[in-house]
Amino acid sequence: MGKGIIYLIPSELATSTGKNTLSQEALTTIGQLDTFFVENVRTSRRFISSLNLGLTIEDLTFFVLDKKTDSLRINSYLDFISNGKSVGVMSEAGSPGIADPGAELVAKAHEKGIDVKPLVGPSSFLLAMMASGMNGQRFRFHGYLPIDKVKRQTALATLDKDAHQLGEAQMFMETPYRNNQLLEDIIKVCGKHTRLCIATNITGTNESIKTKSIAQWNRQTPDLHKIPTVFILQA
Repeated sequence: MGKGIIYLIPSELATSTGKNTLSQEALTTIGQLDTFFVENVRTSRRFISSLNLGLTIEDLTFFVLDKKTDSLRINSYLDFISNGKSVGVMSEAGSPGIADPGAELVAKAHEKGIDVKPLVGPSSFLLAMMASGMNGQRFRFHGYLPIDKVKRQTALATLDKDAHQLGEAQMFMETPYRNNQLLEDIIKVCGKHTRLCIATNITGTNESIKTKSIAQWNRQTPDLHKIPTVFILQA
Protein backbone atom coordinates (compact mmCIF):
# COMPACT_ATOMS: atom_id res chain seq x y z
CA MET A 1 0.00 0.00 0.00
CA GLY A 2 1.37 3.42 -0.95
CA LYS A 3 1.43 6.48 1.21
CA GLY A 4 -1.46 8.86 1.34
CA ILE A 5 -1.35 12.51 0.28
CA ILE A 6 -1.81 15.58 2.46
CA TYR A 7 -4.03 18.10 0.71
CA LEU A 8 -3.74 21.65 2.04
CA ILE A 9 -7.23 23.06 1.58
CA PRO A 10 -7.91 26.82 1.87
CA SER A 11 -11.03 27.83 3.75
CA GLU A 12 -13.33 30.74 3.06
CA LEU A 13 -12.33 34.12 4.48
CA ALA A 14 -15.88 35.45 4.78
CA THR A 15 -18.99 33.46 5.63
CA SER A 16 -20.77 31.68 2.76
CA THR A 17 -18.16 32.58 0.12
CA GLY A 18 -16.49 29.17 -0.25
CA LYS A 19 -18.30 28.15 -3.44
CA ASN A 20 -17.15 31.37 -5.13
CA THR A 21 -13.59 31.66 -3.80
CA LEU A 22 -12.28 28.08 -3.77
CA SER A 23 -10.96 26.52 -6.96
CA GLN A 24 -12.85 23.71 -8.63
CA GLU A 25 -9.93 21.41 -7.81
CA ALA A 26 -10.26 22.25 -4.12
CA LEU A 27 -14.01 21.62 -4.15
CA THR A 28 -13.55 18.32 -5.99
CA THR A 29 -10.83 17.21 -3.56
CA ILE A 30 -12.97 17.99 -0.51
CA GLY A 31 -15.74 15.92 -2.04
CA GLN A 32 -13.42 12.94 -2.43
CA LEU A 33 -11.96 12.92 1.09
CA ASP A 34 -13.45 11.56 4.28
CA THR A 35 -10.74 12.55 6.78
CA PHE A 36 -9.71 16.07 7.75
CA PHE A 37 -7.26 17.70 10.16
CA VAL A 38 -8.81 20.95 11.34
CA GLU A 39 -8.45 23.71 13.92
CA ASN A 40 -12.07 23.57 15.01
CA VAL A 41 -14.30 20.58 14.30
CA ARG A 42 -17.61 22.42 14.65
CA THR A 43 -16.80 25.24 12.23
CA SER A 44 -15.12 22.87 9.78
CA ARG A 45 -18.19 20.63 9.66
CA ARG A 46 -20.35 23.69 9.07
CA PHE A 47 -18.04 24.94 6.31
CA ILE A 48 -18.03 21.63 4.46
CA SER A 49 -21.81 21.40 4.79
CA SER A 50 -22.18 24.87 3.25
CA LEU A 51 -20.38 23.72 0.10
CA ASN A 52 -23.22 21.32 -0.78
CA LEU A 53 -20.91 18.66 -2.20
CA GLY A 54 -23.22 15.76 -1.45
CA LEU A 55 -21.20 14.61 1.56
CA THR A 56 -22.79 13.15 4.67
CA ILE A 57 -21.07 15.00 7.48
CA GLU A 58 -21.64 12.15 9.94
CA ASP A 59 -19.54 9.89 7.66
CA LEU A 60 -16.51 12.18 7.86
CA THR A 61 -13.69 11.92 10.41
CA PHE A 62 -12.13 15.03 11.95
CA PHE A 63 -8.91 15.29 13.96
CA VAL A 64 -7.93 18.49 15.77
CA LEU A 65 -4.74 20.16 14.52
CA ASP A 66 -4.22 23.46 16.32
CA LYS A 67 -1.45 25.37 18.08
CA LYS A 68 -1.81 23.07 21.11
CA THR A 69 -1.33 19.82 19.16
CA ASP A 70 1.93 18.26 20.34
CA SER A 71 4.59 16.45 18.32
CA LEU A 72 3.51 13.00 19.50
CA ARG A 73 0.00 13.56 18.20
CA ILE A 74 1.35 14.91 14.90
CA ASN A 75 3.55 11.82 14.51
CA SER A 76 0.52 9.60 15.04
CA TYR A 77 -1.29 11.52 12.30
CA LEU A 78 1.63 10.90 9.96
CA ASP A 79 1.61 7.16 10.70
CA PHE A 80 -2.03 7.21 9.67
CA ILE A 81 -1.12 8.86 6.34
CA SER A 82 1.92 6.64 5.79
CA ASN A 83 -0.44 3.66 5.84
CA GLY A 84 -2.17 4.92 2.71
CA LYS A 85 -4.81 7.37 3.96
CA SER A 86 -5.10 10.67 2.10
CA VAL A 87 -6.32 13.58 4.22
CA GLY A 88 -7.24 17.24 4.00
CA VAL A 89 -5.80 19.96 6.24
CA MET A 90 -7.93 23.05 6.79
CA SER A 91 -7.42 26.17 8.89
CA GLU A 92 -10.16 28.38 10.27
CA ALA A 93 -9.69 30.93 7.47
CA GLY A 94 -7.41 31.17 4.47
CA SER A 95 -4.51 28.86 3.79
CA PRO A 96 -3.15 26.16 6.15
CA GLY A 97 0.41 26.73 7.33
CA ILE A 98 0.36 30.50 6.68
CA ALA A 99 -0.08 32.08 10.11
CA ASP A 100 -2.18 29.02 10.90
CA PRO A 101 -1.47 25.49 12.18
CA GLY A 102 -0.27 22.92 9.70
CA ALA A 103 3.37 23.87 9.10
CA GLU A 104 4.78 21.32 11.59
CA LEU A 105 2.69 18.52 10.12
CA VAL A 106 3.90 19.43 6.64
CA ALA A 107 7.55 19.67 7.75
CA LYS A 108 7.41 16.19 9.26
CA ALA A 109 5.60 14.89 6.18
CA HIS A 110 8.53 15.99 4.01
CA GLU A 111 10.91 14.14 6.34
CA LYS A 112 8.86 10.96 5.84
CA GLY A 113 8.56 11.34 2.08
CA ILE A 114 4.81 11.99 2.17
CA ASP A 115 3.49 14.06 -0.72
CA VAL A 116 1.94 17.43 0.14
CA LYS A 117 -0.37 19.15 -2.34
CA PRO A 118 -1.45 22.77 -1.82
CA LEU A 119 -4.77 23.72 -3.38
CA VAL A 120 -5.81 27.09 -4.76
CA GLY A 121 -8.05 29.32 -2.68
CA PRO A 122 -8.22 32.73 -1.00
CA SER A 123 -5.25 34.13 0.93
CA SER A 124 -6.02 37.34 2.78
CA PHE A 125 -2.35 38.33 2.80
CA LEU A 126 -1.82 38.06 -0.95
CA LEU A 127 -5.18 39.62 -1.77
CA ALA A 128 -4.42 42.55 0.57
CA MET A 129 -0.97 42.96 -0.97
CA MET A 130 -2.40 42.92 -4.50
CA ALA A 131 -4.88 45.68 -3.70
CA SER A 132 -2.67 47.82 -1.45
CA GLY A 133 -0.61 49.61 -4.11
CA MET A 134 2.53 48.81 -2.15
CA ASN A 135 5.79 47.10 -3.10
CA GLY A 136 4.83 43.62 -4.30
CA GLN A 137 8.46 42.79 -5.09
CA ARG A 138 9.77 43.44 -1.60
CA PHE A 139 7.42 42.72 1.25
CA ARG A 140 7.78 40.94 4.56
CA PHE A 141 5.06 39.09 6.46
CA HIS A 142 5.35 39.22 10.24
CA GLY A 143 2.20 37.37 11.29
CA TYR A 144 1.02 38.41 14.75
CA LEU A 145 2.81 41.19 16.62
CA PRO A 146 3.42 40.95 20.41
CA ILE A 147 0.36 41.17 22.65
CA ASP A 148 2.20 43.21 25.29
CA LYS A 149 1.64 46.91 24.53
CA VAL A 150 5.25 48.03 25.10
CA LYS A 151 6.67 45.18 23.02
CA ARG A 152 4.07 45.78 20.31
CA GLN A 153 4.97 49.46 20.07
CA THR A 154 8.67 48.57 19.91
CA ALA A 155 7.96 46.11 17.08
CA LEU A 156 5.94 48.73 15.20
CA ALA A 157 8.76 51.26 15.51
CA THR A 158 11.12 48.70 13.97
CA LEU A 159 8.69 47.94 11.13
CA ASP A 160 8.24 51.64 10.39
CA LYS A 161 12.01 52.11 10.33
CA ASP A 162 12.50 49.13 7.99
CA ALA A 163 9.70 50.32 5.73
CA HIS A 164 11.56 53.58 5.21
CA GLN A 165 15.15 52.32 5.13
CA LEU A 166 14.61 49.12 3.11
CA GLY A 167 11.68 50.15 0.95
CA GLU A 168 9.84 47.00 1.98
CA ALA A 169 6.14 46.66 2.62
CA GLN A 170 5.62 45.34 6.15
CA MET A 171 2.55 43.10 6.57
CA PHE A 172 1.05 41.88 9.85
CA MET A 173 -2.22 40.99 11.53
CA GLU A 174 -3.96 40.77 14.89
CA THR A 175 -6.67 38.76 16.59
CA PRO A 176 -9.81 40.66 15.48
CA TYR A 177 -10.93 41.70 18.97
CA ARG A 178 -7.57 43.49 19.48
CA ASN A 179 -7.56 45.32 16.13
CA ASN A 180 -8.49 48.71 17.55
CA GLN A 181 -5.69 48.61 20.13
CA LEU A 182 -3.21 47.71 17.40
CA LEU A 183 -4.43 50.50 15.12
CA GLU A 184 -4.15 52.96 18.00
CA ASP A 185 -0.51 51.95 18.48
CA ILE A 186 0.23 52.15 14.74
CA ILE A 187 -1.05 55.73 14.61
CA LYS A 188 0.87 56.63 17.77
CA VAL A 189 4.22 55.06 16.80
CA CYS A 190 4.56 55.35 13.01
CA GLY A 191 5.53 58.48 11.10
CA LYS A 192 2.66 60.61 9.83
CA HIS A 193 3.79 60.21 6.21
CA THR A 194 4.06 56.40 6.41
CA ARG A 195 1.38 54.72 4.32
CA LEU A 196 -0.90 52.17 5.93
CA CYS A 197 -3.18 49.77 4.09
CA ILE A 198 -6.10 48.46 6.15
CA ALA A 199 -7.76 45.48 4.45
CA THR A 200 -10.89 44.22 6.19
CA ASN A 201 -13.28 41.32 5.62
CA ILE A 202 -11.60 40.35 2.36
CA THR A 203 -13.93 38.60 -0.14
CA GLY A 204 -16.94 39.50 2.06
CA THR A 205 -19.86 41.67 1.02
CA ASN A 206 -18.52 44.57 3.11
CA GLU A 207 -14.89 44.16 2.05
CA SER A 208 -12.78 47.30 2.43
CA ILE A 209 -9.17 47.75 1.28
CA LYS A 210 -7.85 51.29 1.60
CA THR A 211 -4.35 52.79 1.71
CA LYS A 212 -3.82 56.19 3.35
CA SER A 213 -1.10 58.01 5.26
CA ILE A 214 -0.96 57.64 9.04
CA ALA A 215 -2.00 61.31 9.28
CA GLN A 216 -5.10 60.62 7.19
CA TRP A 217 -6.06 57.55 9.26
CA ASN A 218 -5.61 59.63 12.41
CA ARG A 219 -8.22 62.11 11.18
CA GLN A 220 -10.73 59.37 10.42
CA THR A 221 -10.01 56.17 12.35
CA PRO A 222 -12.21 53.16 11.53
CA ASP A 223 -13.69 50.80 14.08
CA LEU A 224 -12.08 47.41 13.37
CA HIS A 225 -13.33 45.55 16.43
CA LYS A 226 -13.87 41.86 15.64
CA ILE A 227 -13.41 42.42 11.90
CA PRO A 228 -10.74 40.19 10.20
CA THR A 229 -8.05 42.64 9.12
CA VAL A 230 -4.64 42.69 7.42
CA PHE A 231 -2.32 45.67 7.96
CA ILE A 232 0.48 46.75 5.60
CA LEU A 233 2.98 49.56 6.20
CA GLN A 234 5.26 51.20 3.64
CA ALA A 235 7.14 54.47 3.35
